[in-house]
Amino acid sequence: MNPRALFIINSDPRRSPRAAEAVRIAAGVGVWQQVEVTICLCEAAALTLTEAAGEFADGEDLSAHWKLIAEWGRPVFLETGAPLLKDLDQAQVKIERISTMQLAQMASQSDYVLRF
Repeated sequence: MNPRALFIINSDPRRSPRAAEAVRIAAGVGVWQQVEVTICLCEAAALTLTEAAGEFADGEDLSAHWKLIAEWGRPVFLETGAPLLKDLDQAQVKIERISTMQLAQMASQSDYVLRF
């Protein structure tokens, strides 16, 4: 069984390129299929899924990365308290909402937890 890596992204893409970089890294790691990559967007990081993401710092390639991630067939998790969830009805990836407790459980079952 492949090791599991959980990417917890909570950086605000309107203020920092960290969220876009985290999505890029997750897509790059996952494409080799040597690590089971799971992505959870918390807080304003959910904005990386919107059409406006291309306007954020380093966000010009986000759409291509999300398309690659969507091909995995796995959901991208959104913390239920994340703002702007109502704006994500047209996301390119399958979305699943999880609670903070579920995220903690997911982290405890992962081999690697990367926070951006």
